[in-house]
Amino acid sequence: MHAQRHVTGLQCAAALILLAAASRPVFAQQSLRLTPGLVITHSVRIVPTTYRIKAPSSLDSAVITIRGDNITVDFGGSVLEGSPVGANPDAAAGVAIRIVGGRNVRILNARVRGYKVGILARGTRALELLDNQISYNWKPRLYSLVEHESLMDWLSHHNNEHDEWLRFGAAIYLSDVHEGSVRGNRIEQGMEGLMLVRSDSLRIWNNTIEFNSGVGIALYRSSYNQIMHNHASYNVRGFSQGFYRRGQDSADLLLYEQSSHNVVAFNSMTHGGDGLFLWAGQSTMDTGQGGCNDNLFYANDFSFAPTNAMEATFSRNVFIGNRAHGSEYGLWGGYSYDSRIIGNDFADNRTGIAIEHGQGNEIRANRFVNDSTAVRLWAVPEEPGDWGYPKHRDTHSRDYKMAGNIFAGNRVGLRVAQTSGASLTANEFIKVDSVFVADTSKVTAVGNDTSGLNIRVDIRNWPPASPAWQVPSGIVLPMRLPRGLNPHEDPLGQRDRSAIIVDEWGPYDWRSPKLWPRDSSYATPLALRVLGPPGAWRVIDRRGIAELSSKSGRIGDTIVVMPTRGFENDWGIILEYRGGVTVSPLGVRRAAGAQYTFSYDRFNPVGSWSVSFFALADSVAPRTPITTVQTPRLDYMWYRPAVQGVPQSNFRIAATAGVKLGPGKYVLRTISDDAVRVWVDDRLVIDNWKPHESEVNVTNIAQGEHRLRVDYYQLTGWTELRVEIVRDERP
Repeated sequence: MHAQRHVTGLQCAAALILLAAASRPVFAQQSLRLTPGLVITHSVRIVPTTYRIKAPSSLDSAVITIRGDNITVDFGGSVLEGSPVGANPDAAAGVAIRIVGGRNVRILNARVRGYKVGILARGTRALELLDNQISYNWKPRLYSLVEHESLMDWLSHHNNEHDEWLRFGAAIYLSDVHEGSVRGNRIEQGMEGLMLVRSDSLRIWNNTIEFNSGVGIALYRSSYNQIMHNHASYNVRGFSQGFYRRGQDSADLLLYEQSSHNVVAFNSMTHGGDGLFLWAGQSTMDTGQGGCNDNLFYANDFSFAPTNAMEATFSRNVFIGNRAHGSEYGLWGGYSYDSRIIGNDFADNRTGIAIEHGQGNEIRANRFVNDSTAVRLWAVPEEPGDWGYPKHRDTHSRDYKMAGNIFAGNRVGLRVAQTSGASLTANEFIKVDSVFVADTSKVTAVGNDTSGLNIRVDIRNWPPASPAWQVPSGIVLPMRLPRGLNPHEDPLGQRDRSAIIVDEWGPYDWRSPKLWPRDSSYATPLALRVLGPPGAWRVIDRRGIAELSSKSGRIGDTIVVMPTRGFENDWGIILEYRGGVTVSPLGVRRAAGAQYTFSYDRFNPVGSWSVSFFALADSVAPRTPITTVQTPRLDYMWYRPAVQGVPQSNFRIAATAGVKLGPGKYVLRTISDDAVRVWVDDRLVIDNWKPHESEVNVTNIAQGEHRLRVDYYQLTGWTELRVEIVRDERP
């Protein structure tokens, strides 16, 4: 019944929008040139050119302000540029376009780059944002490496009651916006894409929101919206093929804090940290009331997430006909209740569906192919003591209906623990090692077909057909929109997780050539993959390299680099590419056949660190170390110690090294959790000695020979210490 009301409400909202558009006064559009601080109060057409206007640093100001009713601003392809094209993305600042209140406001054909926030609207009704490009705006440097991540890069969107999300920037940030359309916009290579806060009755469709390092589309206290036919993939961080797959709470689609009755359909949302990340919100966690409820997710592709193709927790929702392949979890549904999971396609996940402490959920007519465990249901004896939710709600794992599903090529079909009232009815099992594994939980099994358990087929070459299903009573599925983007035609959307490459500025978009380590970046010799659009490459310069496996070739090759003796940690290579059209990571487009240079280098000037670990009780006057090691990198990140004999908490590190820096500009950089101090030639240059979570500190260091000394202590929780010298890229 909730879904029925939801769709009807959206149809009414859409009718109101069309009526408002039909009655909008038509103004003769004046031609206007943009100037800093311009306030627009009537319909205008912007004189098309590139406007290089730096924004005020405060997010309470803007380059352009739009104020009033019945206003259309057609930028005609004009570019509004806040920072130089070659600047690092974290140099972007300020707001480009601010919309203050008003009704029937339209922004068309703008090109906005180099700002912290592209478009910021507050309190607007019947807003239309059409065919704008708001790409290459602010995003932070990332500190996770090929081999291991950094805690610095983890995100938290849990609170936004006072616009805390604005610290992350956004291409589009809509606050208290009611009714309207966001269509045909392109948002790429920033951090946050489209953010909705207390906004409702919007139709968000046919947008391309991809290759951002945070979140593609996010909702906070935002309900009754339609999100359809968008290509919103590769919004990701926290992944390195073969090393770690954390996602760090990035996502293609984020629904938080009482965002309910939304329709999400026909979208490509692959390769995100999570494809879908839905969480009821802190108010639900405290009181047990509310949630992100009665959202309908239909016919979306959420595949190839480093963590969860879909995550939906502490809430009641409907999932029908979605695709969830190649992720850690197809659907993580912790504490979900009365949810319907029907006709979805799960394949090649570690676990297809995982639900802890769920109640009354229906799992029907889904296909599970080659998931190691298809369905796992469980509860734990003790829940976190600081959660209010289990104090106000029944959180027993109980009352599941699993019917008409196909299980094929799984090690375990159903794994159940501490669960009551589960029924397994009329399911088919093909080449499944164990139909179900249970503790003392009682599973009622009736009419299941296990005749194919020992069938001799290659499941990958013979996937069973998805089972037939009917639309549940009370739910109206949305129709495809005319000219809506097809989720299965998203470029790179069908590749597996190895297509995710994340460097220090976020996800790589495959539009320009790139050198990337095939395995560990620490290896010598080092194998580098040549990635990018089809074309040819050749080596045009090299430094500190004794041998190369090849000096020319095609995209897709691997080059093996052998450094010159004595230059193992200081070498570089530059290649030239010619082939198709390229777009650089900073948005510079080059025509097919034009030269494009790209490079890779290794710089680790500190050859060896002497590192001693002490019990914290000895920190005032350390006497005897627990252990002393020699290491080429002072770089530790762990929850459980990776150095033998070191305790998990309450220890100290003392490290020393010598370094010789040639001509150039350099920065000494630390990442620390809990505390660090650094001396260069007995002069204290970094002093961050109060306990803190992971933080970055930097200081300049001159060329020449230096003595380095580091003091660090760890109290509890995660350990992170990194000390490195990097070339100074600042202007």
